[in-house]
Amino acid sequence: MAQAFDISLDSLQGRSVAKPDAAGRGAGDPAGEASGTFFLETFGCQMNDHDSEKVAGVLASRGYQQVASPDDASLILYNTCSIREKAAQKVFSRLGEYRTRQKDGQIIGVLGCLAQQEGEEIFERAPWVSLVCGSASYRKLPEMIAQLEEGNRRVTGLDTDTDETFETEITRRDNPWRAFLTIIEGCDKACAYCVVPFTRGPERSRTHESILKEVRELAELGYSEVQLLGQTVNSYADPSPKKLRFSDLLLAVADVPGIRRVRFTTSHPRDFSRDIVEAIESESKLCNHVHLPVQSGSSRVLSAMQRTYSRGEYLDRIAMLRGAKRPIAITTDIIVGFPNETADEFEETLTLMNEVRYEGVYSFKYSPRPNTASLAMGDTVSEDEKSRRLAALQQRQREIQTEHNAALVDSTFDVMVSNKSRRENRWSGHTTCNRVVAFTSREPDLLGTYIRVRITDVGSGSLTGEHVS
Repeated sequence: MAQAFDISLDSLQGRSVAKPDAAGRGAGDPAGEASGTFFLETFGCQMNDHDSEKVAGVLASRGYQQVASPDDASLILYNTCSIREKAAQKVFSRLGEYRTRQKDGQIIGVLGCLAQQEGEEIFERAPWVSLVCGSASYRKLPEMIAQLEEGNRRVTGLDTDTDETFETEITRRDNPWRAFLTIIEGCDKACAYCVVPFTRGPERSRTHESILKEVRELAELGYSEVQLLGQTVNSYADPSPKKLRFSDLLLAVADVPGIRRVRFTTSHPRDFSRDIVEAIESESKLCNHVHLPVQSGSSRVLSAMQRTYSRGEYLDRIAMLRGAKRPIAITTDIIVGFPNETADEFEETLTLMNEVRYEGVYSFKYSPRPNTASLAMGDTVSEDEKSRRLAALQQRQREIQTEHNAALVDSTFDVMVSNKSRRENRWSGHTTCNRVVAFTSREPDLLGTYIRVRITDVGSGSLTGEHVS
């Protein structure tokens, strides 16, 4: 995945957590006698990270034990991404690597977006795969696995039944301090390049009551930071009679005792309104970071992408954010080489970057995907030209970030400590605006705590500091 700046949360995948999950059961507390072992590898975004927590919770509650190596597992699962061709290729490469290593009785399953996209064709490309399951069917995993154990050769779960909840009964939390919560699943936006409406279905939101109930349970278990997730999280539409707006939900989550930080991702520019900014201004627990994908700086390209806003309308949202009473960090996604994008239109993207001055950018080459409108447009920009444009964009963003970061020397931030380095007295964590800070401290145990850190040195994508009282 090509990117100029890594702002993602540390996933801490595979870490053993003694703290129980939101349903009250510990990560390793089986509902009955262990019936097998499973290995789970995750590809893709934070939605997929959280989906893997759901899958692990469902399996652990049925007596499965997670192991660190596929060689030790009776059940091998790959939770997949298909948003770009490279991500899909990586999954099939992983499946190919394991073809000759599969042991008698081992079940190999493909989950997630690629499973939903390719369906039973995965069995044709990788006949040693026995299970293909999309994200809407994770609640049914135990039944599907039982069918395989009973002798069925191939089982699929590819329904996108929107009458069923997309939450699982039990979610195992892989991080003991921060928790993901999906509040809206699917997407109605139909961007020309995107497979999400096909792989995850239409938008459907949880009731605000169910979200707040889960947040309260998490807070009681000691979680202090929550991140609300959705493909277009700010398109949240409360299905309950109260009809809470997204901004109202943010404030309600922040009001839960014990919660110190609330994040959300990913926002869509069309549904990003002034009341969200006002909520961030008024409540310090709402993190001052907004990820607002633009994809292109050209209005013509945005129209071809079916993004439902123009360059000017996007910049209006940026002006609203930059004019907030509280500084808000803005990050984005950009695609280079969309079909028929000219050199001049790419330059429009660079000028937009100069105007917005993003704190971080995820940047990608366009890749054709099945079941998308852009497939009919042809892949008209050469791979060499895509590479040139991507390199130019990333170089410009490094320059912008270097200038941003240089201004932060001697600034002090509240940091939630999430990692301890192997090096003595070295730690790292995140600020409220989602910057990663590496710092020194002689304190013996800081993980999960909130401390003050003064910035002493910077790079284009890094901040270094020291713990201050």
